[in-house]
Amino acid sequence: MVKEPATPLLLEHVHSHLCLLDVALALLGLFVFCCVRAKLKNDGPMIWPVFGITLEFFLQMRDVYGWITRSLKKSGGTFSYHGVWGGGSYGAVTCLPWNIEYMLKTNFKNYPKGKFYRERFSDLLEDGIFNADDDSWKEQRRITITEMHSTRFVDHSFRTTQDLIAKKLLRVMDSLAMSQEPFDLQDMLLRLTFDNICIAGLGADPGSLAIGLPNVPFARAFEEATESTLFRFMIPPFVWKPMRFLDIGYEKGLRKAVETVHEFVDKIVQDRITKLKEDGTLDNQSDFLSRVIQIESQQKGHVKGYSTVQFFRQFCTSFILAGRDTSSVALSWFFWVIQEHPEVENKIITEIREILRRRENLPVHETESTTTFTVRELNDMVYLQAALSEALRIHPPIPMEMKEALEDDAFPDGTFIRKGSRIYFSIYAMGRMESIWGKDCELFKPERWIQAGQFVGEDPYKFVVFNAGPRLCLGRTFAYLQMKMVAASILWRYSIKVVPGHVVFPRVTTTLYMKHGLKVTVKPRLHK
Repeated sequence: MVKEPATPLLLEHVHSHLCLLDVALALLGLFVFCCVRAKLKNDGPMIWPVFGITLEFFLQMRDVYGWITRSLKKSGGTFSYHGVWGGGSYGAVTCLPWNIEYMLKTNFKNYPKGKFYRERFSDLLEDGIFNADDDSWKEQRRITITEMHSTRFVDHSFRTTQDLIAKKLLRVMDSLAMSQEPFDLQDMLLRLTFDNICIAGLGADPGSLAIGLPNVPFARAFEEATESTLFRFMIPPFVWKPMRFLDIGYEKGLRKAVETVHEFVDKIVQDRITKLKEDGTLDNQSDFLSRVIQIESQQKGHVKGYSTVQFFRQFCTSFILAGRDTSSVALSWFFWVIQEHPEVENKIITEIREILRRRENLPVHETESTTTFTVRELNDMVYLQAALSEALRIHPPIPMEMKEALEDDAFPDGTFIRKGSRIYFSIYAMGRMESIWGKDCELFKPERWIQAGQFVGEDPYKFVVFNAGPRLCLGRTFAYLQMKMVAASILWRYSIKVVPGHVVFPRVTTTLYMKHGLKVTVKPRLHK
């Protein structure tokens, strides 16, 4: 059978398909060429055509902090990046102490939090101290310094921590030691620090550490609000802003969570203002909120109006954010890492035993549940502070920080910084850099913090866990006292074991949470 010759129409159809194939192959070739060129030009992570660093970020999501660390090691400590074309995201990532000192101190004015950061946290923190720049930040920091460093507040916050540990934490742990049921120690510590910061900061006990570990709407809402806010850092504004406008998805959950948080705090603020009006003073109150309201009342002569309630609410939400997550997350990683290093745990127990022996009329074997530690005793726990600092170095509660460049600039290492750049500095990577901490940087070694039997702190631009420069954390001293009291109280009384097979790795969020918590069992420690 003879085939009919192809018609002109069919030939034209085939020709058009071949043209399209040629175009597709040309585009593919261009894409591959751009990929190779981008990789050759950049020692850091892969910067893809069109997608920039965004594609690589999502491909490395399971180990994003490790990926950033490896990229920084390859690039010599700093690499430049850009996001999706047209998204306006570009800048640099660094972990070099001299670059960080330049941003946080030398040229501090050129590197504020910036619009990008503030816009994403605006719903929860509004213009609170951790989301503020310029004059607003200066004024709030002035007020915070005045009160947080006062003897009255320091004594109040210390007693609050003592009471919570003795009357709540240890009782809950006693019941868990009797039942031998596994529990999430990270959740327990979050509850402790949340109640602690609310009592010290707001003068209100949310009760999340009560027997039975009840669900507290305010605590849950605060956690949901911080987690939902993270999504705004991970997706472009043309996605999350319409979601917020339409009130759908996680933006709807964020709105509801923020409303719960603000309603809870507003009621406390309004009650305190009412009490001030009725009594004329808040001198019998020692919590942070009461003292700030009292100070503002004395300076301005009045406290009234919604704007004032909002002003104090901003203080409270920032205060809770600072005190809740960081200490509890730091303690969680501390307890996990000493399970991997029993020799460190033994040295801590020995140090506590020696300190208790100095007490008059108190045998070491006295019922442990009655033992609380004084400020002096906690300050004498040198090895414990070194172990906590080492845990903070390797597992910093805030793994990444961000600044935004107001003007064109250049880092000390020569990296050009374009106006509008978002500069990330990786605190997580810093603790793993041989150039910063030596060849044993990956080892857990508390001894690196001790010289001649005394704790010796590091350069704050090398150990940026508590920030540095003008934004240095105001609660650093209290944080160490709180962590030492919790760690000493638990370790002296209980032997902690991580549940066999429990997997521990960080969750990608603004704070270095353990993704699956820290499942442990506890039993009373027997002292000789």
